[in-house]
Amino acid sequence: MKRIRTTARLDHPPERVWDILADFDRYAEWNPLNIQARGEARLGARIPMTFLNLAKPGGGSVIRQTVRLVACERGRSLAWAGNVPLLFRGRHHFELEPDGEGTVLCHGEDLAGLIPAGFSEAQIARDFVPAYEAVNQALAQRLAAL
Repeated sequence: MKRIRTTARLDHPPERVWDILADFDRYAEWNPLNIQARGEARLGARIPMTFLNLAKPGGGSVIRQTVRLVACERGRSLAWAGNVPLLFRGRHHFELEPDGEGTVLCHGEDLAGLIPAGFSEAQIARDFVPAYEAVNQALAQRLAAL
């Protein structure tokens, strides 16, 4: 299994952060990785999502997949899972921890299958981690703007 992990400190309470993350219909307005999504944040919901294909750097390549919400607790966690049998299985997650008046965000993904098996740690650090950090930064900007 391959793992992507990032953290960020956000100057807003966990419930406010979660509300932005759970508003899938507005991802196109701010999220640079998960560029489009539709649906309601509830455990087990199926969410059609379009996201950048980070395995093909250089831009322009996207993946469309319907993911299933596997964690959905306001102010604490939001996670979805998607898979293509044998080729790919992923669990994308956001974990929120209160930190004074703000939140520590743990954002990442666990990847398995034939495609991720070929990813080196250097490729994950070069192509994946910056994209996840960009989501964290865009989330902070979105929170500040609202």
